[in-house]
Amino acid sequence: MAVSKTKSVWLWVFSFIFTISIAYYQRITGPTTPVRGSVNIEDTKVKFKLLTTFEGSEDADVIIKVPDNVSGFISYKRYKSYDNWTETPMFRNENELHAFIPNQPPAGKVEYLIVLKNKNQEFALTENPVIIRFKGFVSRGILIPHIIFIFLAMVFSTRTGLEALFKGKRTYVYTYFTIILLFLGGLFFGPLVQKAAFGDYWAGWPFGHDLTDNKTIVAFIFWLVAFFSILKNKERRTWVIVAAILLLIVFLVPHSVLGSEIDHTKP
Repeated sequence: MAVSKTKSVWLWVFSFIFTISIAYYQRITGPTTPVRGSVNIEDTKVKFKLLTTFEGSEDADVIIKVPDNVSGFISYKRYKSYDNWTETPMFRNENELHAFIPNQPPAGKVEYLIVLKNKNQEFALTENPVIIRFKGFVSRGILIPHIIFIFLAMVFSTRTGLEALFKGKRTYVYTYFTIILLFLGGLFFGPLVQKAAFGDYWAGWPFGHDLTDNKTIVAFIFWLVAFFSILKNKERRTWVIVAAILLLIVFLVPHSVLGSEIDHTKP
């Protein structure tokens, strides 16, 4: 059954908007999302954004805008370590307080707590420590293609699944492009990004438990099965639909869950 041109256009529009929605969901969930909130100090509402990821070789600078009568301090230690907590005062620059977290090697993490105070009271910004993960600088020459190809792979995956669902004639062609895009974004540029950020090309199975790497290879394998299934018989669309649904589930898993990290408690 052919999919009309008008219907095809609307399916592409839906696939694009749907993918943007999933990408936005990933952006606002997971361990790399900054911790946001506010505290009321006297009659002033102080908003804050606490970093959970930092790129580069400098110390991470957490900045909070506060009234003149407010000071603060930060307590921190390396995550997964036997370190004692280090407490240092925050540095004031005009109407901002700065908390500097010492830079760590790629995949190193630090847990920290920030407390603001005035003359009469202290205000802990969070009940539990915030965890920040450091990473090396990732060249935009590999990061941007990685993002673009992964995004397009999701667009094509969704569109291919819909084409298979409506028994369209382009299912095989769309499947082919989905595999190419997923390979480029997840299995070519993905390891390059991983190497630059955390020092390893691959941190998934069997070398580690990085969920991003693992879910990428699982999704790719399912799309390969779908491709060879429809290659043998153009009417076999079940595996294509299954692969499209699986990739959707994969994208719904927040980015960087179970990501690379240094465990300082191990020798």
